Amino acid sequence: MTRPEPALSVVVPMFNEESVLPLFARRLRAVLDALDEPYEVLAVDDGSTDGTAAGLAGLRARWPQLRVLRLRRNSGHQAALVAGVLRARGRHVVSIDADLQDPPETIAEMLRRARADGLDIVYGVRADRSRDTRFKRWTAAGYYRLMRRLVGKQVPAQAGDFRLLSRAAVEALRELPERSPVLRLVVPWLGFPSGEVAYEREERAAGRTKYPLSRMAGLAAESVTSFSAAPLRVATWLGLAGVAVCGMLVVVAVVAWLAGGTVTGWPSLYVAILFLGAVQLLCLGLLGEYVARIYTAVQARPAYFVATDTDTDTDTDTDTDTDTVPAPEAGPAPAGPVGPAELADSLR
Repeated sequence: MTRPEPALSVVVPMFNEESVLPLFARRLRAVLDALDEPYEVLAVDDGSTDGTAAGLAGLRARWPQLRVLRLRRNSGHQAALVAGVLRARGRHVVSIDADLQDPPETIAEMLRRARADGLDIVYGVRADRSRDTRFKRWTAAGYYRLMRRLVGKQVPAQAGDFRLLSRAAVEALRELPERSPVLRLVVPWLGFPSGEVAYEREERAAGRTKYPLSRMAGLAAESVTSFSAAPLRVATWLGLAGVAVCGMLVVVAVVAWLAGGTVTGWPSLYVAILFLGAVQLLCLGLLGEYVARIYTAVQARPAYFVATDTDTDTDTDTDTDTDTVPAPEAGPAPAGPVGPAELADSLR
């Protein structure tokens, strides 16, 4: 039997979050219960290898609004996020991470703003990142500057994956044929009426970050190559620059020969060869990135496989949603198992 459509769905991608799960569930439930309207929490277990699955099962015993979507394998944060957003049933859908760096209390303000101003998208914007490391703040600022320059100023600065979407915006995402969606860029591109809610970014409540430097670099590369052809133009300009430098070297060589001052000249030849080789390899590398994306799209492999969905209580392994996202990610599993009973007690 189909359940009535909730007013709000909260999508939470999770990978090895057993240590922070009790704290997150307690804070989130307090916020959502205070709204006094139907809601669902869609926790997407992205192939966790610790006690996250058992913890979610324990929470469901005392939290009927909790829905668990378990992926067959670890498919990455963006894949889990897309899986949850596209399967959410609410008239409004909020996505939030489980690490409590984005405060659940902001959800109520986002929902009020969307309804009061008739907005389809409300971004959670990090107004204060003083609790992040200096390196994290510097790299994040560089990322958003680059994205706004490549994509346009419709990309809000300091807005991650903490956002609210209307049902119309979710359906628009569902219709996109793109196989590698980076929601931070695709959602602003939709052009729906949008607003912002500022909040202070907190420290991770427990566990370890699932986004080290390597994954942040991967997200940046995926964002650039999936939403802009600018790197190809950079390759063209580098090629033109190489041709210009070589032309000048030819003129210098001819003038030196006419002046009778020619020498062996191995340093200039050595530098020229290195320069041209570097430019050629860089251009080939940039072209290769785009060819790889075409190859991935032609393969048409599903981004994730859904193992179970407690909303239907059936095995949905045959469901092979085709929204393709960055390559599978893995992360360290925090120590300290928390059993289902302890998690259930945290909601009493």
